[in-house]
Amino acid sequence: MSEHLILDTDGHVATLTIDRPAKRNAMSYDMWSALPGLLDLVRHDDEIRVLVVRGGEHFSAGADISEFSTLRKGADGAAKYGAAVHAGERAIAGLGKPTIAAITGFCVGGGCEIALACDLRIAESGARFGITPAKLGIVYNFTSTKRLVDVVGPAWAKQILFSGEIVDASTALRIGLVNEVHGPEAVHARVGDLAATIASRAQVSLRGAKTIVTMITDGRHEEDDAVHALYDEAVHSAEYTEGVAAFLEKRAPNF
Repeated sequence: MSEHLILDTDGHVATLTIDRPAKRNAMSYDMWSALPGLLDLVRHDDEIRVLVVRGGEHFSAGADISEFSTLRKGADGAAKYGAAVHAGERAIAGLGKPTIAAITGFCVGGGCEIALACDLRIAESGARFGITPAKLGIVYNFTSTKRLVDVVGPAWAKQILFSGEIVDASTALRIGLVNEVHGPEAVHARVGDLAATIASRAQVSLRGAKTIVTMITDGRHEEDDAVHALYDEAVHSAEYTEGVAAFLEKRAPNF
């Protein structure tokens, strides 16, 4: 684990805080390497239903460039470093529970990669976004590029990657890079409310929805046995029984 990544839980919501303010929350090799273990803790805790990923003044300014002349030096070092980044990003993207990025300040490079690995992105109005491998002679990872294309489309993905320019929050909202934008005083309250709302919903429905959306973005066009199994799991679940009963009794369901 890393001293700069803090995992807290409050009821059914876990919060992973990137806590390295002296470096604008730049992600070190150790921090990237710690992500899979932290996400495993979230995955195996049945009390946790939603994960929020956040920073402080800044979400994350990206990878720690100071390590590029040491840990990332040479082709072998670059490959090892890239593998750690990819594994960390995959750990977030592959979590079977809803994830929300609460984005403040700079969300650049690897920071944007983390935010894109989350299901939802809620930004404050002063947030700034960018993906900058073209400034470093790096080819952006395939799966992270796919996620960017899935979110903003190929034309904007090309502009973001080709130019390395910084995008403001209003542009990020317009192109679909973020779901919502709020003032600095309201963004964390909105994330908290949204996380609580999602945590209160039927978990069998959320698992099914997340799985099916992933199937669709991965190129699946028709139902198959795996999808039918999701339907079957839902209608045989206690949550389905409770949801129907609550609807008929005109009360809020207790999932």
